Amino acid sequence: MPAGKQDFILKPTDQDALDNFESSVGFRLFAERKQLTLSLPEQIAAQLGDQIISGSMANGAHIPEQELAERYEVSRGPVREALRILEREGLVVVNPRRGASVSELNADELAEIFEVRSSLLSLAARKNAAAQNPELLKLLEHGIKKLASCIDTPADGSLYAETTYRLSLLSARYANNTRLSQIVTSLSLQTLRYSKLQFRSRERRVRSIEHWQRSLQACRAGDAELAAQICQQRIQESWDATLAALQAETH
Repeated sequence: MPAGKQDFILKPTDQDALDNFESSVGFRLFAERKQLTLSLPEQIAAQLGDQIISGSMANGAHIPEQELAERYEVSRGPVREALRILEREGLVVVNPRRGASVSELNADELAEIFEVRSSLLSLAARKNAAAQNPELLKLLEHGIKKLASCIDTPADGSLYAETTYRLSLLSARYANNTRLSQIVTSLSLQTLRYSKLQFRSRERRVRSIEHWQRSLQACRAGDAELAAQICQQRIQESWDATLAALQAETH
């Protein structure tokens, strides 16, 4: 990993915005900055976060500080600071005696996250349908085409999950409510971890894209109430499917 700085610039009106938007955990962790310059601990946090989100670091896995320090050729101080960043995001649990580990997914947290997301994203859907912002409509159309291309590849649905994650964040960002966007963004990494469970099912991916297509139609028509209802239904089905997948994985 380079010891220097790393810059990320968001261009939300660009045609490629969906592909670039939130394209890295580094961007998400430090999304409050318009142009990002990451410190060494932040770079480490971003790389570890990517590994946790991708599943290459298993739930509950121990995170050895000394091994990380040797890998990144730093002292344990920057590693500990990186772990504190990830703990703040809910990706890591730090125990003073046992050290750090990847946080476990659980049904109680799932319920809390999806309940909040349902309320906030349905509000965003209502506001976006009323506004009929042509930039957002264009991005949603582009995103739905990308979702269609991800139905079968890769088979585990990881790319599909990441694309829906970006579409949800874009919807929140365009709702013209800073606090709404901040809260949705603050839940986004944990949401993505859970969503990847449900989208292992091709049936769930097909059902999901139907909701997104209906949402786009409602936004184009300016039907705010219908847009909110579709969003609530989509998130409720996601909640149910994710809970079932989580329960199957833990039994």
